[in-house]
Amino acid sequence: MTAIDYIELPCADLDLTKAFYTSVFQWEWVDYGPTYAASTSTGIEVALNGQATIGPPHPPRSENAIGPFVLFQTADLEAVEAAIRSAGGDIVSPSYEYPGGHRLHFADPSGNILGVYQSGEISP
Repeated sequence: MTAIDYIELPCADLDLTKAFYTSVFQWEWVDYGPTYAASTSTGIEVALNGQATIGPPHPPRSENAIGPFVLFQTADLEAVEAAIRSAGGDIVSPSYEYPGGHRLHFADPSGNILGVYQSGEISP
């Protein structure tokens, strides 16, 4: 079996984007030069590439992304949403219900659109 073990995200500002993910998810980074850094804090390696091209965003409030889509799982969607806002991220699609849980989409400081979901019911 082959598994995904490396995700590379384009970034417009390496320091700002690293700070965002450190603030929201507490990731630690290894710098590989002035335009590239990676984190293994998630169990798989996630890298930021300052020389890659950022893809077009999907429309606000859309439940479907353009191209590949990275989703984070959490036990507390509201806390992660607050952390995203506090760290300077934009909520592109507010939390919505889907069969099996709730999720939201956000833009990081470089404009990458990612998502966070919480399985099951969310307390009112």
